[in-house]
Amino acid sequence: MLKSYQPCSGQSVNAAIFLSGSGSNAENLLNYFNNNPLNDLNIVALVTDRPKQSRAHEIGKIFDIPVVSLDIKYFYTEHGLKRVNIMTEEGVQAREQWTNALRALLAPYDVQFGIFAGFIPLCNITGDMPCLNVHPGDLTYLKDGERFLVGLHTIPVERAILEGLSYMRSSVIVAEPFLGFGENMDAGHILGVSGKVTIDLMGHDLNRLREIARKRPSKRPLGGYKDLLNDVANHNQELLKIHGDWVVLPQVVADFAKGLFSEGVNGELLYRGTEVVTVTFQNGQDAQPIQS
Repeated sequence: MLKSYQPCSGQSVNAAIFLSGSGSNAENLLNYFNNNPLNDLNIVALVTDRPKQSRAHEIGKIFDIPVVSLDIKYFYTEHGLKRVNIMTEEGVQAREQWTNALRALLAPYDVQFGIFAGFIPLCNITGDMPCLNVHPGDLTYLKDGERFLVGLHTIPVERAILEGLSYMRSSVIVAEPFLGFGENMDAGHILGVSGKVTIDLMGHDLNRLREIARKRPSKRPLGGYKDLLNDVANHNQELLKIHGDWVVLPQVVADFAKGLFSEGVNGELLYRGTEVVTVTFQNGQDAQPIQS
């Protein structure tokens, strides 16, 4: 979804930040651009699916940015559905109707790209414009040729822990329009990864954590697993947010707004016009493209 993004020389672009919860990634991003002004970028709106639970309105007031809100839970309830998900045909249809309503609310802002900073619901706004998503896992890590550290919530962090890895990275990808029940959600171009963030097992034995994982029910309970592995994963996800998300996301957004990322004729990722696999962003260092 990079081909449709063609920034004009000397002109700034409009972006919206999408968030569902505490908004710490969004707030960090806005603070970054307050301290490092970028003429190429205008943040024209904050967007939330959880107006009552998220800090979107609070952050909007702090930074004087309008908030676009559309309560997804209320929307599903109004359509006679008890759960907010896309695991049924009815759920998928409701999600598309919700997305259409969100499109209408966003239309006056002329948004040219989106920034998903802790935005939970899959939606095909990603088919309308490029949308950058920060992900709590190193999507360059492959297993059997596939991206392994994928999934929602703390799943990528738990996978890194149980895999016995010594470190984590945050990734920024171009979010894809979802197919089926969202199994392709982490399949887009990897625009950047953070530096390494050491995994902290908090003094617990890895084999014990693996045993806890083996004994879990196959279906994730509503509200998540409330066990030691979940506690360790939450701790590490917070470390990754601070030392990973908060480093890589602002730098990728800045370079994206400048038009430094593009897509080649065969769909390959280009950075400054040169084909790359991905780009590593670390605090206080220049971007390091990894050549194909």
